[in-house]
Amino acid sequence: MSIRSVTHIDNVRLRENGLAVVILDQSLLPNETKYLELEKPDEMFEAIQKLRVRGAPAIGICAAYCLYVLAARRGVCDDFAGNLAKDGEYLKSSRPTAVNLAWAVDRMIETARAEGSETADAEAQQWLIVRLKDEAIRIHEEDMDMCRKISEYGLSLIKDGDGVLTHCNAGPLATSRYGTALGPILLGQENGVKIKVFADETRPLLQGARLTAYELEMAGVDVTLICDNMASSVMKKGWIQACFVGC
Repeated sequence: MSIRSVTHIDNVRLRENGLAVVILDQSLLPNETKYLELEKPDEMFEAIQKLRVRGAPAIGICAAYCLYVLAARRGVCDDFAGNLAKDGEYLKSSRPTAVNLAWAVDRMIETARAEGSETADAEAQQWLIVRLKDEAIRIHEEDMDMCRKISEYGLSLIKDGDGVLTHCNAGPLATSRYGTALGPILLGQENGVKIKVFADETRPLLQGARLTAYELEMAGVDVTLICDNMASSVMKKGWIQACFVGC
């Protein structure tokens, strides 16, 4: 099995100096590929609320990096724990129903609390900022590892030459690295497994048309965008051996 070069979408990351969160603005895709640098609380809030970063895992990863960046930019202060908690509650209010958002924020705050954030002096606060960065990176790496495992399992269920129908979006834009529902396809492409994909447009927000087709094309996958009503037709023709649905 040959290994191919696949372009992986870098949707959420830290700026090199660690003082901004860099996100791919998903609200502009596929017409424009634009990265935003989030430095201030209101910029972070707006990015989550307006779906510039979207997908539960990606939002959680972004929030973790945001809390670290805000702590790093603030530096040593009189109430480290209080300010961190305030930042966390503000970010959570951007999308109150986003489970990964609250989970990631709470995990970051609990990490700081476990390291003594409530009584930390200046030297300890500097250590806490480093610890927050490490925890945010760990959250990101855990998601990448999980996506890789999901992708490996999914790829074991399909074979070279299969046709796959996708609906909605659960690729690397919504998660990290390979994604979940799209992971087997992208991992297959990377390993020389030829898969023909038919991507539903996914009404009413067109996640399939705007995002899934974009991700697959970027990775060099053979993808055809179809309207939702065509799904039954391609199945009837025998072109589909598996369906991958993102939630």
